[in-house]
Amino acid sequence: MKPHVGPAKTTPCQLSWGARIVVLVPYFWLVLFFLLPFTIVLKISFSQTAIAQPPYTPVFDPAAGWEAIKTFFGALSSDNYALIASDPLYFVSYLKSMEIAAVSTVLLMLIGFPMAYGMARAPSRWQPVLFMLVMLPFWTSFLIRVYAWINILQHDGLLNQLLLALRLVEAPPAWLASDTAVYIGMVYSYLPFMVLPLYATLEKMDETLIEAAADLGAPRWKAFWLVTLPLAMPGIIAGALLCFIPIVGEFVIPDLLGGSRSIMIGQTVWTEFFLNKDWPVACAVAVVLLGVLLAPILVYQRMQTRDLAGSA
Repeated sequence: MKPHVGPAKTTPCQLSWGARIVVLVPYFWLVLFFLLPFTIVLKISFSQTAIAQPPYTPVFDPAAGWEAIKTFFGALSSDNYALIASDPLYFVSYLKSMEIAAVSTVLLMLIGFPMAYGMARAPSRWQPVLFMLVMLPFWTSFLIRVYAWINILQHDGLLNQLLLALRLVEAPPAWLASDTAVYIGMVYSYLPFMVLPLYATLEKMDETLIEAAADLGAPRWKAFWLVTLPLAMPGIIAGALLCFIPIVGEFVIPDLLGGSRSIMIGQTVWTEFFLNKDWPVACAVAVVLLGVLLAPILVYQRMQTRDLAGSA
């Protein structure tokens, strides 16, 4: 009996030139639009603030010779990172950003999961319509949608008029310049990013598994907890990452809807860049933020690698 021989694996050296170019395009894109800009930001974060153009020193000039290059690297300093570690303003901004991102992600999950589940279990002829309705907000500018919430949440806005008409409140509540307004704006703006990955996962789920759990005597809540939720976990994690990461660095929503107690790290970076003209500190804050955001991505990749190794 002959042993089973699997398909031969294609090594990079065996690929044609066209295939190699296709493989290299994403790497070229990452180098050009991520690695190179990040290297510039990282370099500025180790510079010193100066009243000049550009507003930092030293400036890299490779044409000045080897001695100038050595002087350039010798002038780099970690003072900006020391300032971030010693000033509680930055720690509070990071903490506030994490708090708002975490609460917003949980709210998005609680709202988005039933929507995605309903879309996945809807008749096939209705699913494209429901999908389009979820995508419909993207047809309008993000900034215009946030400004629309200012009109809705203001003192005599539509929301307070509705609450007064329904006699749910006796006086118009103050929505703007509060964390509540920020959460409303975050949930509204990022809801499609939570619904779409969940829908893609739940739509592929085999309903016979739910029927099998019911035949074995499991009530609906237990079948959901033991069958549906574990199978939807890839979509939950993907949606959580798609929402949590950009919300941490969000600037527009907290700046327009939030108050002075809702200063997030995106607003801090903007203030350092455009008001204080302190580019090195702003770049250092951005580098630290990138490191913080890379942590959940690396944890997710580690979990995926472990799951793949366990299934193999």
